Amino acid sequence: MAVNYDIKDLQRWDAVIREKVEEFGLDCFPQEFEVCDHHQMLTAMAYSGMPSHYPHWSYGKSYERQKTMYDHGVSGLPYEMVINSDPSIAYLMSDNSLCLQILTIAHVYGHNDFFKNNFTFDHIRAEHVVGQFKSHADRVRQYVESPSIGEEKVERWLDSAHALSFQCRRNPGIRKLGREEQEDWLHKQSQPPHDPFSAIHKPVETEEPDLHKFPLEPEEDILLFIRDHNPRLEDWQRDILTIVHDEAMYFLPQIETKTINEGWACYWHRAIMNALELPADIHMEFLVRHNQVVRPTPGSINPYNLGLNLWDDIERRYTDPSPAEADLIPDMGKPARDKLFEIRETDRDVSFLRRFLTEECMRKADLFEHQKKGNERVITKVSDEENWQDVKETLLRFTGTGSMPVISIIDADCDGARTMLLRHAFDGRELQMEYAEKALRYIHHLWGRKVVLETRLQEEEILWTYGDEGFGQQSVH
Repeated sequence: MAVNYDIKDLQRWDAVIREKVEEFGLDCFPQEFEVCDHHQMLTAMAYSGMPSHYPHWSYGKSYERQKTMYDHGVSGLPYEMVINSDPSIAYLMSDNSLCLQILTIAHVYGHNDFFKNNFTFDHIRAEHVVGQFKSHADRVRQYVESPSIGEEKVERWLDSAHALSFQCRRNPGIRKLGREEQEDWLHKQSQPPHDPFSAIHKPVETEEPDLHKFPLEPEEDILLFIRDHNPRLEDWQRDILTIVHDEAMYFLPQIETKTINEGWACYWHRAIMNALELPADIHMEFLVRHNQVVRPTPGSINPYNLGLNLWDDIERRYTDPSPAEADLIPDMGKPARDKLFEIRETDRDVSFLRRFLTEECMRKADLFEHQKKGNERVITKVSDEENWQDVKETLLRFTGTGSMPVISIIDADCDGARTMLLRHAFDGRELQMEYAEKALRYIHHLWGRKVVLETRLQEEEILWTYGDEGFGQQSVH
């Protein structure tokens, strides 16, 4: 497809957009752009946008799937991809029109500002991201090429690690207590509360905590626990578990901020584009492209649409609130833009939706709840006055990592033979047996001993087990 611009045009527009970025007060990493064709974009998508990544068959499968869908017109390609690094790196599709390139450059700066300033990314050292991924790739390739290890062993180990990579702490911002700190906390918890009348009261019986328990507290970081406590692992196995965990922690904040992040980027690309002196033909194309991106998606939730609508509604409430809204907003006098920057820094999707998704916004988005009954999907609740809060709670439960079950290690030596006991944090949603069986098989592969999982199925407490004899199930009496 012929394009009506060259690299110098993109450089000129990037310089103009950067000026607007500074005028609006966005705080970004230095930004680099790479123009790529559809083959390069498909490759970047398969490797989650990283310019260097270790090899694994799943990435080749992802590439072939996406290429087949693209070749047959089933799906398109993104206008851009942005890497959270310092400097930030973004890929632009070479087939984009000049208007699309200007729009996506503006959109990229919105993401860049969000990555740099949102608290969920605080644990990521952005200046080391690209080098870290390259180091991971080099180390995995060394293990693959090693005569004593080889490709088959590495890929089997990666299969298990990938399957469990997001069975980890969902909020890295909360510091994890060390062993001694856990012991101190448990000891304090076991003590009776202070009683100023203890001289006349019967002494409260207390029970000392079992400090021999292993682990002391439920452990959600499954890969790291196995890395640190399976004595039979080789160094390359421990290293791969570290690599997979570190990369999961890089992508976790992006899963947790999809709606707020995309809405923020749309808000600012619109503001920047409207502030530019665009030729009439480019401005008209921008209006069409923007509406294509942020329009509602029938049958699903478009994060661009929902996120932008919420940002717009927050700005409206702080600029021109109704009397009822003014009474409910504690910092009503704060300028709207200042409030937007504050929210950008402190919220992720769950808190963003919980705090700012109102009944009116839900009706505007036409959000509803549905269930499968037989071979059909039936609408069970809509966002009316009676049910909108229930629909909102359902949405929150499936937001970010909420759709992933929480599995914790309760005891790594529950029978004296290093059998690992795990517990599913049951919240009304049952585990699917086929996936649970695979997960237990992968944990058994990494731990090397029998594993047992506590969960609920059809209102009954059950145990799923996996050992040398394979998968099994038993009821808890």
